[in-house]
Formats: sequence, structure tokens, C-alpha cells
Amino acid sequence: MSNPDDPKDGGRRDWSVVVEDGKRKSDKPVSSAVAEPEAATRRHEPHEPPRATVPEKLYEPRKQVHNKRIDGPFRRFKWFVMVVTLAIYYVTPWLRWDRGPYAPDQAVLVDLANRRFYMFGIEIWPHEFYFVAGLLIMAGIGLFLVTSAVGRAWCGYACPQTVWTDLFQHVDRFVDGDRNARLRLDAAPWTWGKVMRRGFKWSIYAVIGLVTGGAWILYFADAPTLFRDFFAGEAAPVAYITAAVLTLTTVTLGGFMREQVCIYMCPWPRIQTALMDEKSLLVTYKDWRGEPRGSLKKAQKKPGEFGDCIDCTQCVQVCPTGIDIREGPQIGCITCALCIDACDRVMKDIGRPRGLIDYATLEDCEREAAGEAPRPPWRTLMHPRNIAYLLIWSAIGGALLFALGVRTHTDLTVAPDRNPPFMLLSDGSVRNSYTLKLRNMESRPRDMEIAIEDLPGAIIWTDTINRTAAAPTQTVSVPADQVRTVRAYVAVPAGAATREFSFRLTSLDEQRETDTVETRFDAPEDQ
Repeated sequence: MSNPDDPKDGGRRDWSVVVEDGKRKSDKPVSSAVAEPEAATRRHEPHEPPRATVPEKLYEPRKQVHNKRIDGPFRRFKWFVMVVTLAIYYVTPWLRWDRGPYAPDQAVLVDLANRRFYMFGIEIWPHEFYFVAGLLIMAGIGLFLVTSAVGRAWCGYACPQTVWTDLFQHVDRFVDGDRNARLRLDAAPWTWGKVMRRGFKWSIYAVIGLVTGGAWILYFADAPTLFRDFFAGEAAPVAYITAAVLTLTTVTLGGFMREQVCIYMCPWPRIQTALMDEKSLLVTYKDWRGEPRGSLKKAQKKPGEFGDCIDCTQCVQVCPTGIDIREGPQIGCITCALCIDACDRVMKDIGRPRGLIDYATLEDCEREAAGEAPRPPWRTLMHPRNIAYLLIWSAIGGALLFALGVRTHTDLTVAPDRNPPFMLLSDGSVRNSYTLKLRNMESRPRDMEIAIEDLPGAIIWTDTINRTAAAPTQTVSVPADQVRTVRAYVAVPAGAATREFSFRLTSLDEQRETDTVETRFDAPEDQ
């Protein structure tokens, strides 16, 4: 490579060579497949135009976000949501609910051993998993509704990543001080004072992570018992493993990665664009009002030449993800609206109207820029799509409530034997065998009557009831909250033909719940 100003070149300048920082760099095409990574060249593929700059790194390193303390209506609402959600998570396993002596008294319990899910007065059995599926569908549609109506409000206020990140940021302020103090501490050399301060803060991180992981495992067993066994070293290994994994993930994601989870790992910011349009409420910077930016002194010297934005960067300093909302909608904005609180305070201090940064739709922004009045918020929310989401959500919720209200606590399952399908007894009668499963979904033992319908002359007995006691009906006791398997035998007199009939199960209590199952009685064809 030649020097563009080398006299040996006969005074001819090679314009394909430039000198930057004392290094010669070429604009000529050099294949990236053969060029050395350290080559001092603006290398590019032959079919590409020359590059204006030399890329030094493939990605931008993370800039630590130290958001500033702020007070305002959105910050106070964020405080409220964080306290309520954390209280629900940590306190719920300790709540009690009396279900009688035969059922656990924990209000919310996922009983994997017995395959039950308890939620206050509701008990979900494995065959009723459609209730859980319905709740998950409602949660998804509710998320669609919130996003369509008010953007990423879920991300900004109630998402677990946001809640725990907010909690860890408050720990940062408590230990290290507000934004400027934390910036100075980050830039300071590692002294014993800094080491001790970091160790103290990270110890609080670890305690928060352990409490979070410990609270999670309490949902799967009796909370007081598991709590005692956990610290006594008598809990199951899976309890310690689960608590350790959740402690590590809580500290890592909420304490250290923070906004990187929202920007790089979470798929929801990519999905939300399909759920929003120009009628969705967003946290928006009104550039027609704020631009061009200028300090307060400049605006006073040259009235009318500058917008309302004084370029104080308070909106950037309070943002938990470190974005500049003035650059427009972006994937890092979680719609927490803290920038609105910061900007409104500045506008109040300098005597200008609030709302330079505000919740607004793109349609309203265009209307305001043209000098028209914006629509009231309630009209913005009454978008046909939002109403459709609400109706679907309500319909699913209503269907679940109806199914929950009409369900019975008695259930019968019948499985006939297929090999052999029937047996001829010594007296000429025909016998079929069946496996019955009697489900008692009450938290108390119940006697249940098994009866045969539409099978004339039939009698029934079981593996615990002798044939001498056979009768058209039999009574069986089913333990509380259990499924009892009964081996049943049905016999009819000689000459019976193959036909359909029914087993009817009736609870012998004040509820008199019944369940009927049709099945088949097989008999020889030549009778």
C-alpha cells in the first residue's frame, strides 16, 4: 500500500488511500474472507460500496444504567403495584383456608403428590385442567388487551422482571446513593470501602434472591412445615435445588442484567408491534412542541426560536432502561411513564404547560400538531379492537365461572374387560367384568350407590362384596378427596342378549349428586 503523499510516487496522489490517526487505510475492495482482522483497511466485499468508517466492534458494550430518583403520580403508582405484587407473591403461601379435616388448609397449594390444585374454595383435579388452560388463555388475551389499549403497561408496572429490577434499584439507592453518587462510585478505584459497600449490597441481593426462591417452593407443600424442614436440613433435595436455581436467576436477571432482559431476551417487545396501531396509547415525546431544543437562557435571549424542551435530559436520567424517549418509540421503552413525571416537574419549574412527554396516540399527536384538540382518554380506549378483546376475555371468564358453578363433586369412569368379553357361569347366567373408578371430590368421606339401569334382571357385586350379597344396587364408601377403584361384576340370567346399559353413581348425602355412564354388556350370540 502506498503513501498518498510519498514523493517517490512522482507527486501523484493515490486517492484510494487515506491517513487516519497516522495509519494508512484503503478504500479499495478487499474481500473480508481473506483480509486479516487487524488489517488497517476499510475492507468490504467487491460488490459493496466503500465503507465510510472502519467498524471497530461488532456490538455496543453495555452502558450501566443508573436511573435517578423521581416522584410523581406514575412513580407512586409504580410503588403501589410493586408493593402489592410482592406482597401477593411472598404472603400467599402463608394464608390458611379451612377445608375440613381431610384436606390441606393452605389457601393456595399445588399438590403435585396428590395431583391437586387448591385455590381458596376451588379445587382443581387433573381431569379439570381445562380450568387452568382457560385461565392461561384469559391471561394471554388480557395481555393483548392491555397492550392494545395502553402499550407496554404490563412491562412497565407488573412484569416480574420489572418488579424485581425496581426492587434491586431501590437497594442500589439505599446503599450507594442516588444517580450521581452511583456514577462516582462506579468510576472510583477499588478501595476497601468500595469493596465493603459492594459486598453489603450484593449480600442484600442474595437475601432477596433466597427469599424469592424460598417463597416459590412454599406453593408446592405446606408452607410452615416446609419452612421448618428447609432450615433444619430435612427438606427434599428438589426443594434446595429449586430454591438455589431461583435465587441465582433472580439475582442475575434482576440484580445485574436488568434492562438487557427487556431489550435483548424478552420476545414481547417484538410481538407487541402486531397488537398496536396509531390508535394505541404510548408514552410519546411531542417533538413539534419541544424542537428545536435549547437551554432556558438561550430561549430567554431569543424568544420564539426554541421549543419547550430545554435539553435537561431529566427524562433520560430517570428511565430504568436508559433510553432517550425524545428519539421516538423504541424497543427499550417499557411505558413506565417515569419520564412523564420528570418532564412535568421541569415544565412546572420553568412555567410551561405539562405534557411535553405524555400518554398519547399517534393520531392525537398529528391532531395536536395541526392545532386541534386531542380526544379524551376514554374515547381513545373505546377502540373496536379493545372492545373485541374485552368481550372475548369476558366470554371465556364467564364460561369458566359457569362450568365451575355447575360441576358436580361426584364422577364415575367405567372400563369393561375385553379379554374375555363375557363368562358363562354354571347356572347358565352371563357375567361381564368392569373396572369402576368412583371419584369423590368432596373433602369428606361419602357413601355412594352403584346401580344398573336398562339391563333387566341384572345383579352386581364387587371384589369386596361376595356374590351371595349381589343385588341390583351396591353401596361403596369413598374416602375424602380420593378416587376409589372398584372391580365390579354384572350378571344377567341365561338367554340375555348383547345390549347397551348404564351405571349410575349416586352420592348418599344431602347433595344426592349423580353421574351416569353408558357401557356395553356382551353375551353369546347363540343364546
